[in-house]
Amino acid sequence: MIDFTNCPVNKFKGYGGANGNKINIMYEGQSYMLKFPPVPNKSKVMSYTNSCISEYLACHIIESLEFDVQETVLGTYIDKRGKEKVVVACKDFTADGKRLMEFAHLKNTCVDSEQSGYGTELSSIIKAIDEQSLVEPQKLKDFFWDMFIADAFLGNFDRHNGNWGILVDEQKQCADIAPVYDCGSCLYPQMDEAGMQAILNDEKEINQRVYVFPTSAILENGKKISYFDIISSLKNEDCNRALKRIAERIDMEQLNKLVAETPFITELQKDFYKVMLLERKEKILDYSMELLLKQELSLREQQGSSGQTHELTM
Repeated sequence: MIDFTNCPVNKFKGYGGANGNKINIMYEGQSYMLKFPPVPNKSKVMSYTNSCISEYLACHIIESLEFDVQETVLGTYIDKRGKEKVVVACKDFTADGKRLMEFAHLKNTCVDSEQSGYGTELSSIIKAIDEQSLVEPQKLKDFFWDMFIADAFLGNFDRHNGNWGILVDEQKQCADIAPVYDCGSCLYPQMDEAGMQAILNDEKEINQRVYVFPTSAILENGKKISYFDIISSLKNEDCNRALKRIAERIDMEQLNKLVAETPFITELQKDFYKVMLLERKEKILDYSMELLLKQELSLREQQGSSGQTHELTM
């Protein structure tokens, strides 16, 4: 177990965001953001949320899906009151003159956008992706939808325009998509063990947390998007292609091993994560894939039938 308590602190570097306190430390000669678990606002039973566990586990799962992702390390930290907390160290991926430009800031440069940079209406996000010129628009759009599918799988309720973005090198005048980061809102971070047990014992409770909530932070017509509804609707071709790409990369045996090897969590927590990952995979992604394959088969049959009809009339 890694104890980060005595790591040198860089007091000249600070971080924004509302999800817990953060400090910059040096660990093994590298710069890391050390994230502390916030006090939960939903559960009075929990002293701290599981957001550091969620950050660590979600990032490792996303890495298994072939994303470039921020490196995360779990450990402990003893505060000045002598209280030990489980924390997560997130490696600084801004180096060699690169800086992170949040998508919200990039979106603000799109003067034709109908919303501010932090506006999360889907149509406004897609318009900004098409209008920006730092990254080839289709490449950025593919990344956006790939990340959306991964977030659907992990139940991320807080992927907004401030926690994904572009790495910019002003000196070299180049830019590329930043690694996926800030995944502490995945995997039900405010769920205590009593709640986990209650859900595991009730299929209706499981379904509530698959179909109803968490929703995406992205809006459509002013309403938060249901992951199940938008993915299973098959109405967006970019989303459909991302579903195909990400669904085929999911290896539940590998992910169950990741969960089993995660430190600091109980067997009940491990069971809960394994069950909810499988449920979200089967009921959102697998279900939508079946619909998509049926739709594609039907389209091919229609095209084949119309082609035969055309030959007969010649």
